[in-house]
Amino acid sequence: MNEHKIRQSEDASDKTIGELVAADYRTAKVFEKYGIDFCCGGKIPLSVACKEKGIDLAAIRREIVAAGSEPLERSQNYAAWGLPFLSDYIVNTHHAYLNENLSQIAVYANKIAEVHGSKHPEVIEIAGIFDKIATAMTAHLREEEEVFFPAIKRIDAARKVGAEPDAGDLKTLKECLAKLDQEHEEIGDAVHRIRHLSHDYAIPDDVCNTFMLTYRKLNMSTSRITFSF
Repeated sequence: MNEHKIRQSEDASDKTIGELVAADYRTAKVFEKYGIDFCCGGKIPLSVACKEKGIDLAAIRREIVAAGSEPLERSQNYAAWGLPFLSDYIVNTHHAYLNENLSQIAVYANKIAEVHGSKHPEVIEIAGIFDKIATAMTAHLREEEEVFFPAIKRIDAARKVGAEPDAGDLKTLKECLAKLDQEHEEIGDAVHRIRHLSHDYAIPDDVCNTFMLTYRKLNMSTSRITFSF
């Protein structure tokens, strides 16, 4: 979304968070700053989200405009990418990171829960939540890679040559979207619960290096999960 279009959105009270981010990914950092869900919970209007969070609507609109005026790198203009290329990017960038790190982060989270749980009981709940996220995400990523994205590519290829997409692929796409949307909601809620419990991954003064590393990795991994959604 260019600056002109973002300014137009100031008068569109029904513009949702998800629509704003989908149109211009640069606005995501504004919503992340204020703890506003732009993923699964991004289906509500900006005005409603601000009211729920007690955020000044005019102020956040100014920040959205500022974010939208930043230089847009061609390599990160996701809205201009074809779906097959975007699918490959998600797999090679975000899926690769998550597949390599989810299990290790879960180990770290459980370790700090054992060591620091008495003084910081929130990490016990965080470890339990992340275990569930890691298990769910492993299956989620596999389904996207083996079923969802291949169907998208076949449908896209058929349409490019003027052919009708295979009915089976269309059915697969519809079923996957319904299932993945539900998973996005559940995993998204879990991610936000961790962020809340950790106070946005604020590191206490009395913890070890493993604790600090775990929080940093949790922050990075949950951001990757949100983007891949």
